[in-house]
Amino acid sequence: MKTAGRNRMIYSAAAACLLAAFAVSLCVGRYPLSPGDIAAALAGGEGMSAQVFWRLRLPRSVACLVSGAAMGLSGAVYQAVFGNALAAPDIMGVSGGATLGAAVSVVFLGGALGQTAAFLGGLLALGASLVLTRASGSRGAAGIVLSGILVSALVKTGIMLLKTLADTEGELAAIEFFTMGSFAGITAASLPPLLAGVLLGGAGLFLLRRQVALLTLSDEEAAALGVRVGPVRAAVLALATLAACAVSAQAGVIAFSALIAPHGARLLLGGRSRGRLALSMLLGGTLMLVSDVVARLSPGAELPVSVFTTLMGVPVIALLMIRGGGRDG
Repeated sequence: MKTAGRNRMIYSAAAACLLAAFAVSLCVGRYPLSPGDIAAALAGGEGMSAQVFWRLRLPRSVACLVSGAAMGLSGAVYQAVFGNALAAPDIMGVSGGATLGAAVSVVFLGGALGQTAAFLGGLLALGASLVLTRASGSRGAAGIVLSGILVSALVKTGIMLLKTLADTEGELAAIEFFTMGSFAGITAASLPPLLAGVLLGGAGLFLLRRQVALLTLSDEEAAALGVRVGPVRAAVLALATLAACAVSAQAGVIAFSALIAPHGARLLLGGRSRGRLALSMLLGGTLMLVSDVVARLSPGAELPVSVFTTLMGVPVIALLMIRGGGRDG
């Protein structure tokens, strides 16, 4: 009971932090909005403040919240499936693969089927990382990190090649947007494809949440409990990849966000708590909102949000590697 009560307090505090970060995100920007401005806009008011709120600030804040939650969920699922705290979409090259797929769409399809191309690119990158990790004979940190480095290098090469083929006035700028990782270009029109990908992936993972928990066991133990390990693992990874790629297709590569949130949930709840997926989503949403607010407040030009997630993520990776190779516990 003490553990259950402590966990409820953790969930409540995380939810409160998420709501507070969302409220701050609605107010902060180059055109600040007061709570009164927001209340007036919600009541049907017009004017510049209402336009900024409905067209820019609210869509951007919702996108940050949804994207952070999706990356936290994807990272937690990857880490559960691989049993390794260093397994995450960006570490394994998935986010970069999604960007490459989106770049292919921009250059050859005029931007059509961008989210589908991003998903396929992410899946191909995941498959390449899995093959390399298996070939290395290790599921530990070294195998995962080295595989991710190799796949990321290959992906970056593909992106550079596409940049040379891109139209310098339009296509090149679109590709650069994907590689930076930023919510500066988010508008109301960006939300439907983002929400569709995240909700589809998230709903599938919710339905398979019991199987996700059982995949943390050995293959033999999971099979004995009725899990068809191979197909379920493939389905779970595909759904987690879909959620991550939906984010990358709209905001580009946001480094390490899928790594930090699950690690925070692990520290707060313990290695194998069933509530880690939900807490990872709450922490991921808060992390993304806070990082985006700081990016907006940067003096001069707005910085990419990946600058701040990277500054937080690199120490986390170093700590995980120092503390035992990232094996989940």
